Amino acid sequence: MGRSLVSHFSMLTYSVPPFASSIRTCRLRRPQLIRQQAGRDVRCLCSNVVVAVSEPVNSDSSSSPVRKRIVSGVQPTGSIHLGNYLGAIKNWIRLQDTFETFFFIVDLHAITLQYDAQQLLRSTRDTAAIYLACGVDPSKASVFVQSHVRAHVELMWLLSSATPIGWLNRMIQFKEKSRKAGDENVGVALLTYPVLMAADILLYQSDLVPVGEDQKQHLELTRELAERVNYLYGGRKWKKLGGRGGAIFKVPEPLIPPAGARIMSLTDGLSKMSKSAPSDQSRINLLDSKDVIANKIKRCKTDAFPGLEFDNTERPECNNLLSIYQLVTGKTKQEVTEECGDMNWGTFKIVLTDALVDHLHPIQVRYEQIVSDSSYLDEVLAEGARKAADIADVTVNNVYQAMGFLRR
Repeated sequence: MGRSLVSHFSMLTYSVPPFASSIRTCRLRRPQLIRQQAGRDVRCLCSNVVVAVSEPVNSDSSSSPVRKRIVSGVQPTGSIHLGNYLGAIKNWIRLQDTFETFFFIVDLHAITLQYDAQQLLRSTRDTAAIYLACGVDPSKASVFVQSHVRAHVELMWLLSSATPIGWLNRMIQFKEKSRKAGDENVGVALLTYPVLMAADILLYQSDLVPVGEDQKQHLELTRELAERVNYLYGGRKWKKLGGRGGAIFKVPEPLIPPAGARIMSLTDGLSKMSKSAPSDQSRINLLDSKDVIANKIKRCKTDAFPGLEFDNTERPECNNLLSIYQLVTGKTKQEVTEECGDMNWGTFKIVLTDALVDHLHPIQVRYEQIVSDSSYLDEVLAEGARKAADIADVTVNNVYQAMGFLRR
């Protein structure tokens, strides 16, 4: 689970009908939502990569009593930028009409390295507000804070008792981050981080989990841990304790991440746009002002080739900037090529700046409305946590029972 936005994302099918209760309709005006089309390929971005679901999806919920559930966790660290938005959040908006969706802010994961407490508090609320400002609809999707659902921590502790220390010691991300931070600055939480991630996934009985390249090892640990707990405590052993028997957890499968929208740095067309990059010049933050956006585009890296074109490996910056323009305008590659192919960089940068400002302005206005009404945001987060807890508590109570705890 990386530290960038949308670094913790799980897509799952749950075996019971959706909850009848619903979140109160948003009192503020919402951006228009894009409806997910039915088909074999569902485009869903996690860790800034597209994920394809290799099974039919029926957008008509009336034809099936069970809807697939998407649960996505995002760390409240740094500023949410254009890459996060175009690479993931816009896709969540499409999915919320077809799937039962739960989007949470993984604040417990954000404390595995040194952090500022005041900044964590602000960023947690800001991340939730930006979700809503971008079009996540609280009447369709549940938005909540990870630490508000205590089952995440409870299941993490129970799973820790079944996790061999050798499994954690081999985690590549732990080795890399601990080496950079130094042993004196690394807490135990960084080592047990994958166990909490496993709890996040297994808590909701995940069938499918989209992962980025850097998360495959963590998902494999989750799968191994699910199988281990099922073997140690499931089946007849659980039944003898009064449980239903069988598997305690579903063993999740990874989703294949084909190539998709990938927004690169403004200062290096070969590096992904990242909020951890030291220079703010490398990214467009969703809340950047018009003047800041204009300055960043004006100073962004380009090349000396004549004209503008997509997909030339010798021109990564050109392909990136054209792709950004295509995504924020909703135009096709062909339309962008015909419009911009003969432009010079000076002309195109003005056109791109105007397109970015026009696209982000409604999001920024909506964000200001949301943060100015703190009671509304609190209400959305509280209702989302209640719905999530109703599901999570079922799983964690089953684990308590199967592991032999006295029932409360």
